[in-house]
Amino acid sequence: MARVVVVFTGGTISTAFDPAAGGNVPVLDGPAIIARTPDLTAIADVVAIDRGRTPASHFTFPALLDIAATVRDALADPATDGVVVVQGTDTLEETSFCWDLVLDGHKPVVVTGAMRASDEPGFDGPANLRDAVRVAADPALRDAGVVVCLGGTIEPADDALKMHTSSLTTFASPNGGSLGRVDGERVSLLRRRGARRSVVAERAAERVHLVMATVAMDGSLLDSAVAAGADGIVVAATGSGNTDPRLLAAAVRAMDSGIPVALASRCPSGAVGTAYAFPGGGATWVRAGAIPVGHLCATKARVALAIGIGAGLDRDDLRALLADPVEA
Repeated sequence: MARVVVVFTGGTISTAFDPAAGGNVPVLDGPAIIARTPDLTAIADVVAIDRGRTPASHFTFPALLDIAATVRDALADPATDGVVVVQGTDTLEETSFCWDLVLDGHKPVVVTGAMRASDEPGFDGPANLRDAVRVAADPALRDAGVVVCLGGTIEPADDALKMHTSSLTTFASPNGGSLGRVDGERVSLLRRRGARRSVVAERAAERVHLVMATVAMDGSLLDSAVAAGADGIVVAATGSGNTDPRLLAAAVRAMDSGIPVALASRCPSGAVGTAYAFPGGGATWVRAGAIPVGHLCATKARVALAIGIGAGLDRDDLRALLADPVEA
């Protein structure tokens, strides 16, 4: 039987309604969640590591890199076949990508959680945990990097997005599609995962800001980020990389002061490009020195930029990290 380490960090899967608080609060630790997950031991020999009950919206980069170290240690044990991380779904698309960047090796790492609290009808936590353990134990997922498994689908960490605030099937991969599904006791792969981004990092830059371009937006917000001591900036541009020229002018001022600026799209899928050369168009951003991020969404681009800066990468290496990876 496969051996799977499950790292519990909290999230909706650990919550229940508290009348005094007026909402859901964390109450279940790892062993309590396992106790509410029947038939788990029939799938794998599960070893639990409990890291508390932290809402996903409270995570910091140091905490994420510390969890990565816990996962790395578990993976280093020859007896371990895979690892599952259980967390809240609010930032799961960012945290899973963070771990995908900094963890290497062949063994599966699966991130899961729940959309409903433990005392709600249709609590989905146990089913998601069973599915995630099944995926982590499956040798077919070797070399797939970090994946997200909720609602029966398997999504690559660099593409997975939370598409709905409350749907049980909220996660999707809008660029490349799901890697596979879990149907009962069967893990079915639809495609192999492509090349991945990777970086060796012990820290991440703490002040990497995300600025979203909107209609009639000037560069004052970006200027404020620079004045506040930004380490880096990601601009979520409209369409394929276009903004008001005043926002580009502010970005040029930032880059002239040595701050790396990455250009992403505010769209959930598609890549930024250089099709438009009017003032503020994507071509003018790239010519000015902004780093295009390929198909990464803006939130994931921020994670990659923060980790890349923390790792001490220069501009060329940051450009390589943020670009779409090329198959060897």
